[in-house]
Amino acid sequence: MISAAIPAAAQRWIDEIRALCQPDSVHVCDGSEAERAALTAKAVADGVLIPLNQEKLPGCYLHRSDPGDVARTEHLTFICSPDKDSAGPTNNWWSPDEAKSKLTGMFQGAMKGRTLYVVPFVMGPVGSPFSKVGIELTDSVYVALNMRIMTRMGDQAWRHLNAQASGPDDFTRCLHSLGDLSPDRRYICHFPQDNAIWSIGSGYGGNALLGKKCLALRIASALGREEGWMAEHMLILGIENPKGEKHYVCGAFPSACGKTNLAMLIPPAALIEKGWKVWTVGDDIAWLRPGPDGRLWAVNPEAGFFGVAPGTSNKTNANAIASATRDSIFTNVALKPDGTVWWEGHHEPPVPGMLDWRGRPWDPASGEKAAQPNSRFTAPASQCPCIAPEWQDPAGVPISAVLFGARRPRTVPLCYEARSWQHGTFLGATLASETTAAATGAVGVLRRDPMAMLPFCGYHMGDYFAHWLNMGQKISRPPRVFGVNWFRLSEGRFLWPGYGDNLRVLEWIIERCEGRTGDGGPGAGIDSPIGTLPAALDLEGLSISAEDWQALIRVDADEWRAEAAAQAEWMAGFGDRMPAALRAEHAELVARLG
Repeated sequence: MISAAIPAAAQRWIDEIRALCQPDSVHVCDGSEAERAALTAKAVADGVLIPLNQEKLPGCYLHRSDPGDVARTEHLTFICSPDKDSAGPTNNWWSPDEAKSKLTGMFQGAMKGRTLYVVPFVMGPVGSPFSKVGIELTDSVYVALNMRIMTRMGDQAWRHLNAQASGPDDFTRCLHSLGDLSPDRRYICHFPQDNAIWSIGSGYGGNALLGKKCLALRIASALGREEGWMAEHMLILGIENPKGEKHYVCGAFPSACGKTNLAMLIPPAALIEKGWKVWTVGDDIAWLRPGPDGRLWAVNPEAGFFGVAPGTSNKTNANAIASATRDSIFTNVALKPDGTVWWEGHHEPPVPGMLDWRGRPWDPASGEKAAQPNSRFTAPASQCPCIAPEWQDPAGVPISAVLFGARRPRTVPLCYEARSWQHGTFLGATLASETTAAATGAVGVLRRDPMAMLPFCGYHMGDYFAHWLNMGQKISRPPRVFGVNWFRLSEGRFLWPGYGDNLRVLEWIIERCEGRTGDGGPGAGIDSPIGTLPAALDLEGLSISAEDWQALIRVDADEWRAEAAAQAEWMAGFGDRMPAALRAEHAELVARLG
C-alpha cells in the first residue's frame, strides 16, 4: 500500500499505458521490505530468479537471461530527436513520429497475461537539487527488483516528485516491455524533447533498467545541456592523504576497463601505513554542477552497483565481492553445487558439477565459458565496505581532478596531465580504447570513445564537446584533467601492477591538485608533447625496473604522430560542429610533435 500521493500527471500517464499495453493487473511499487519479499517470491515461483545458498549468500538470487539478450544492443538504440542533425553522427537516429508509430503497435496488448509494475524512482539523493525523478512502467519483475537496488525506489520517489521545485509534472516517462525478447523486435528509443524512454524486446540491464544508462546518461546529458550541468559516465572516488587533505576525483573509463576496480580501490599496505585512505562515492555515473565556490560538485545518481562479474575477485576488487554477499542479484554467472556462484577470474577455483550461465552442466575441457563474459551482479551501494560518508549528501562532493582512462597496450603513457581544461576536453574528445564484452560486437578493437560516452550521449557529440568547453567557462576553479592507462604492455606483459597500486598514480595527481609541483617535489612533472608526465612516483614495495619505468611514461613521437593523424580523421567526422578550440588543440599537438 503506497503512502504518498501520485501526482495527477503521473496517474494520467499510467492509465494511458495501461490502456495501451492491457496488462492483467497493475502493481504500484512502494519500495518496502514486505514488497521486496513478495516480488522475490513471485520471481522465484515464475522461474525468473533461482534462490542461492541463503546461509552463504543471504538474500541473493541468480537470474538467467535469454542467450540472445546478454548485453547492450547499441545498433538497436536510438535517439529520436526532432531532426537527424541534432542526434549527430555517433548516434542512431529515428524520426520520433515513425518510432512512436512503430512502437505503439508493438506495445499494443504487449502485457496481456502479465503484471504492469509501476516503478517510481529517484536518481540521486532524495531532496537534492541534483536529483531527477523517473517512473518506469514494466512487465518484468526482474526489472522491478533490480530498480529497487539501483535507485531510490518507491514512496520516497512520489514524495520527492511532489516537493521538487520544478513541479510534480517534471519526471522521465520510462516504458518497458519484455515483448517476446526477439532481437528482430528489440528497440531502445530515447525522446529527449519529451523526457521519455521506450524500450521493448530486451530484459538485459542496460536496455531494461531505464534509470541507468538510458535516463542517467542519454536523457540526462540532454537535460544537462539545457539546464547547465553535466551527466557523465564517470566514477567518483574520495581520497585522503596522510596530511588529512581530502580530494574527490571523477574518472571516465569505457565499460569493463577497470572502472569499478578503481572506484573501490584498496590501498597497498605501504600506503595504508603512511595514512592514505580511499572511499567510493560512485562506480559508474556522475552528475556534476557548478558550485558557489567556483568548483564542480558531483553526486552519484545511482543507489547500487551493476558490476561486471568476470575478473572480479578478492584480489582484484575485494570491496565489490563484499558488496555482493547479501541482498544481491547475479545475472548469467555459473552456479556451483553448493548454491553459490562462480565466474572466470573468481578467487575460488571451479569445482565439479557446476552449471554454466545457461543452466547446462559445465565441462572445463569444452572451451566454453562457465559465466557469460558480460555477466553481472546488482548490489546495494550501502553494502560497500568503503562507501563514502558523503555518498548520499544532497550537496554532492567537490571535484579536484578528472581522469580519462582507457585500455591501450601501446602509445599512451601510465599518466599525464593536460595543460588546461580546454586541453583536457581535447584529451577526452579523442579518447580511444580497446572494446570489451560489455556491448555486442567484436572485442579487442581500438575505437574512439570520447569521455567514455560514445554509446551514451543523448545529442550531437560535437555540441557535447562545446558544452564541456562552456562548462569550463562557468567555473573559476575547474578540476585538473589527467590521462591514465593501466594496461601498457611490453613483450606481452603488463608493465604496471594496477588495482590497489593505482593509488600511487592518484597520489601524484593529488599532489598536482595541491600545487606541490616544484622540482623534486612529490608532484613534480616532466613536460612532453602530450602533457606533463610524472617525474617519479612512490614505488616503495614494487619491483619496477628503471627500464620498465621509462617504458611506462615513454611518449614515442612516431606513435603519437600516427595517433594525431587518427585523431584528425575522427574529428573530421563532426564537420563544423567540432569546436574550433579543439581543432586548435589538435594543431598545437601536431606542432609539438614536430
